[in-house]
Amino acid sequence: MKNIIEYKGYLGSVEYSDEDEVFFGEVLFINDVITFEGTDVKSLKEGFHYMVDDYLEMCKRVNKKPDKPFSGSFNVRTGSDLHQKAAIFAETHNKSLNKVVTEALEKYIA
Repeated sequence: MKNIIEYKGYLGSVEYSDEDEVFFGEVLFINDVITFEGTDVKSLKEGFHYMVDDYLEMCKRVNKKPDKPFSGSFNVRTGSDLHQKAAIFAETHNKSLNKVVTEALEKYIA
């Protein structure tokens, strides 16, 4: 399991390089590439906060809408058999396929 930190709705990975003796990470789940590092956990978090703030300020300066980590929509590739089973389940339970998938994810992750 990976360690993840959060700031202003952005999530960052946390990794360690023994060779370089440095913590490092990148902002996850966005198209733009934002990396950060630190020599200890405190400086890693400070670097993450600084880079997120810098990214948001840069977007404002160039009139660009910042990437958001999650839109609430994603595609799921399941294979035709599972797709069919889910669609039939949804239809026979008077639910949308999206509702069935959402409920399944909530049960699995909760």
